[in-house]
Amino acid sequence: MNEMEINEMIIKCPACSVEGVAKSIMKEIEIPHFGKVLETTIQCPDCGFKHSDIIALEQNDPARYVIEINKNNLSVRVVRSQSATVLIPELGVKVEPGPKSEGYVTNVEGILTRFEDAVKKALNLFDDDASQENGTNTLKEIQNLKKGNGTATLIILDPFGQSNVVSDNVEISEIPENELNTLKTGFSHIEE
Repeated sequence: MNEMEINEMIIKCPACSVEGVAKSIMKEIEIPHFGKVLETTIQCPDCGFKHSDIIALEQNDPARYVIEINKNNLSVRVVRSQSATVLIPELGVKVEPGPKSEGYVTNVEGILTRFEDAVKKALNLFDDDASQENGTNTLKEIQNLKKGNGTATLIILDPFGQSNVVSDNVEISEIPENELNTLKTGFSHIEE
């Protein structure tokens, strides 16, 4: 990673409200497969508050990344930006960005693990028979894919083109305008 310090200042702590104790640091960083980002960190020595965030500084063309999930590509690197939607249509699972959405770097198996964890949480939340049956079946399908049994399609839709699947087998295409307009970005919009 290539780093360049941008700004460091002492500010009022957003948690304990003590003036002049919290340290705010902003750095511009170049991250491989992700591009330029602004890393922000706030730390307060008085109350222990700490908050970090990564803000993408580059916007690319909207892109759809499609790769088959199979036993040979579970370790393929996946970069998911904070604005991307991730789905596996065969399993009926999808994660859309929200206001607190975060980008991450993982691999195909890591995406499956994230969905697995989400399905387990849903099984604990919903106790009706239909939800339990659907969740249990989805969980088994995810676990089979993680073991290298079967195939499915991983799709990442990124309206700002900041995601990536690092593989020669990934299909990258444009997102049609009508589909792009329906994608969530995780950002709030104020309309006049």
